[in-house]
Amino acid sequence: MLNSAADPFVIQARPRLTTGCLCLAEDNIATLGALKVHASGSSVRAVPFHDYILHHSPETMDVAAMNLLYQPGNVWMFYGLSVAAFALKVGGKLYVAGAKDRGILTMAKRMRELFGNVETLTISKGQRVLCAIKRQSFSVEQLPVTTLRIFADSKLDEGTQLLLSALEVRPEDHALDIGCGAGFIGLHIAHLTPQGQVTMVDASLAAVAASEQAVSQAGLTNVRVLPSDGAQAVLDQRFDLVATNPPFHQGGVQTLEIAERFIRQSARILVPNGRFYLVANRFLKYEPTLQACFQQVREVAGNNRYKVLYATGPRPQ
Repeated sequence: MLNSAADPFVIQARPRLTTGCLCLAEDNIATLGALKVHASGSSVRAVPFHDYILHHSPETMDVAAMNLLYQPGNVWMFYGLSVAAFALKVGGKLYVAGAKDRGILTMAKRMRELFGNVETLTISKGQRVLCAIKRQSFSVEQLPVTTLRIFADSKLDEGTQLLLSALEVRPEDHALDIGCGAGFIGLHIAHLTPQGQVTMVDASLAAVAASEQAVSQAGLTNVRVLPSDGAQAVLDQRFDLVATNPPFHQGGVQTLEIAERFIRQSARILVPNGRFYLVANRFLKYEPTLQACFQQVREVAGNNRYKVLYATGPRPQ
């Protein structure tokens, strides 16, 4: 399963496995945690999606499947196609499911270009299932995409820029960047708190790897990066400052749930006079949750597209 462990098919497939193995090449540790995947002694195993080609042997899989609903963008879709071409045995099959607005027609074109064949197996309610057969071996050099790029990994997005301009950082802060992505927020804070410590967390293994690389390149020694479902990995710690630019889509659907969970967790781990900053699209209504979790909430920066919300005085959770 190519970064598609959240697909209901996984739950159906697990009890039907007999002598085979279901390999979840997955990026999101929260999804894997919900599935309770245990690597040892199980017919289901999980491996990181973002560096599969670097760390695994080619031509070991009989079937690969990907649901475009769970891919953050086109590069992830095309990288999944490369992983399939790398991992499948000759004669193996790749199945891809998705809708037009998720790029299924583009994927059909890419599958035909790479494998030399593609078949539409079914169309229902705007969804299609495609199948391509691997008829020859591929070298790594023949694969269209061999590395993953995450959201805004090469430049600051407008929302993050606005957040950074509004942040108050003190020299000895213990700070947390939740949903760190490529690490811009955490790195910015780390430069401003030389006597402090910055923790960066993300549920995406690709984001964790990108942030670790950015920390190394910056030569910073006051930063650590952890894989974590929200703040789950640091709930037993306390911070002076928490900042986040949270995602608001999950499985292709707009949601407030991720950011609201970040807010509630932040209220638990901030010291009594701790500060919380969140940047969001202006139409997203996070204020009610913030007011339920903090004594003081106000907007400290904004434009017609984004707002930076500041909260302090966490209420007991």
